[in-house]
Amino acid sequence: MDLIEKATIMHYHRHRVEQYRHGTAESLGWRSADNQKKRFEALADVGDLGGASVLDVGCGYGDLKACLDLRYTDVDYIGIDQQPEFVREARARYAGYPRTQFFQTDFTTAELPQMDYVLASGALGYRSNTSNYYADMIHKLYCIAKIAVAFNMLDKARFPRHDLLIGHDRDKILAYCRTLSSHVVMRNDYLADDFTVFMYR
Repeated sequence: MDLIEKATIMHYHRHRVEQYRHGTAESLGWRSADNQKKRFEALADVGDLGGASVLDVGCGYGDLKACLDLRYTDVDYIGIDQQPEFVREARARYAGYPRTQFFQTDFTTAELPQMDYVLASGALGYRSNTSNYYADMIHKLYCIAKIAVAFNMLDKARFPRHDLLIGHDRDKILAYCRTLSSHVVMRNDYLADDFTVFMYR
């Protein structure tokens, strides 16, 4: 993903903040908080995250942290996002929470830590003209996951054409993931135009 594409994403979210108010799920690009929650719940099914370390890629306001806390205990959570205002809000919301950290960084270029689980909600949903971008990012996230990576994508067959967001071919994504892992699971039973992939080590 080039600098212009990254700048376009940041501009898109700042426009959404102006339109829907800072701190809302809609300002992050989701249709609603319920829509966001269903994606989080699907990701959280990747395994027993209790006592595990979790990297949340594209964490936004850290809402996935709250979702995980409802189901698991003693999670070592790190959230990363390139949008500085999102990270500031996440740090304010979860100030004082144990084993919880947020960092502003670009996951596409940063050296990421090895974690038990790597979760990415919406991070692979933006258009990019960079060759092999999506395959390269899936591979990168998989390589830092000690146990599993879970990510969601928009379904190309059902998601309408959009200038910034992009849907993906489920079968092609599944086939690629199986070149990396012998244990891959796909879910598409929670929203009409979204799917989630679990890749295990």
